[in-house]
Amino acid sequence: MSSGKRLLVVFTQFIRDRFNLESDKADDQETIEYIRKGVEFRGANLWILIFAIFIASIGLNVNSTAVIIGAMLISPLMGPILGIGTGVAINDLELLQKSFKNLMVATIFSVVTSTIYFYISPLSTAQSELLARTNPTIWDVLIAFFGGMAGIVAGSRKEKSNAIPGVAIATALMPPLCTAGFGLATGNLYYFLGAFYLYFINSVFISLATFIIVRFLRYPKKEFLNAARERRVKTWIAIFVMITIVPSVYLAYETVRVSILENNVQKFIDQTLNFDNARVISHKFDYASGEQRIEVSLLGEPVSDELLDKARKQLPYYNLPNAELVVIQGYNTKLNNQNIENSIRSGVIEELYKQNEQALRSKDEKIRLLENELISTQKTASLSQELFPELKALYPDLTQFTVNKSLLMKSETNQADTVFLVYGRFNKKHSKNELQQIDTWLKARMKTSKVVLLID
Repeated sequence: MSSGKRLLVVFTQFIRDRFNLESDKADDQETIEYIRKGVEFRGANLWILIFAIFIASIGLNVNSTAVIIGAMLISPLMGPILGIGTGVAINDLELLQKSFKNLMVATIFSVVTSTIYFYISPLSTAQSELLARTNPTIWDVLIAFFGGMAGIVAGSRKEKSNAIPGVAIATALMPPLCTAGFGLATGNLYYFLGAFYLYFINSVFISLATFIIVRFLRYPKKEFLNAARERRVKTWIAIFVMITIVPSVYLAYETVRVSILENNVQKFIDQTLNFDNARVISHKFDYASGEQRIEVSLLGEPVSDELLDKARKQLPYYNLPNAELVVIQGYNTKLNNQNIENSIRSGVIEELYKQNEQALRSKDEKIRLLENELISTQKTASLSQELFPELKALYPDLTQFTVNKSLLMKSETNQADTVFLVYGRFNKKHSKNELQQIDTWLKARMKTSKVVLLID
């Protein structure tokens, strides 16, 4: 064998070894039972879902990313979605029907719970975290698809990892349901449909990814002794597959098409509408009505019709042959002065908001951290004032006392731990037993075991 062929064989074996999914694969029936158990929404599982929906709704309401992530970690929504893909892949109609039924139950309870919350919540403003769940893109499709693959691969291992909770966070199954509830509570059909569309995309593509991986891993298909029943089951399986695959293909096509169109519009604006004495302050692309309409607002000196016509002729080169370009300028005679002022003002505000949104969000986070630190410092200071008279009543010779939070480094772990550092000065020396009693009293009174006592 030549050195080239030997190198190819070694490389092929290396790749097979690295990508081998059989080495730590759990028993097939064990994995199927693991998935089957996660499908049911009854008792504790349903209560956990409802509580998680409340948490996610609150997070969306107050625009807290951390709270939303926490809710997604709690949520058991992934179970029936994995069950649907597995049921289709192994011809298990019972698992498929059970998964669909429980997914419907979970979806209904989630939307009803979030609707109730947003209906009674005094906060009715749509925050950025909520708005982000109303407009799905191709990236949401890809995240759901690859997330579903990661979830089923992790679920098929002997040692279960934290991949499935990670998939629940990445694919964001809960926030769209909460946003749909917000849409119902506020009577906003656009929010409801957009959020439910995103939830449907995630569910379909996670199921599709699960189906592909289960088939790839060659899980045993369900066999039937009764030929007529087998034909009936296969017919139902085919129907469910069509229900799952056909919308997913359409959704993927539409999402890709819209993303490409929006990218082309952005390129057209950046490269063509680049004038010396005027610049684009805002633009809007409307394709929902069936007609492609690009509306652009310009700030600065008026651009001649000749230059605008020249720009319009460039539309076919950006794969926008049927798009209509509408340019709004400060000296457009078709608009009255009030419309001009409103258009420019809205465009400037939009541009400023886009530029400063991230900076404002960062500052808000720093303010929250500082506020929390200030509250913690004030609580610690008040703790010293509360404990001093109580401890002095027990030990009258106590002359000085203070409590502070401090970082304690541990040599065995090389990690820091936050503890309460308590300093006390007495007029007389106390025995070891008395000091132990003081230490025990402090821990009980402060309701924490992280107390370090220093006596002078």
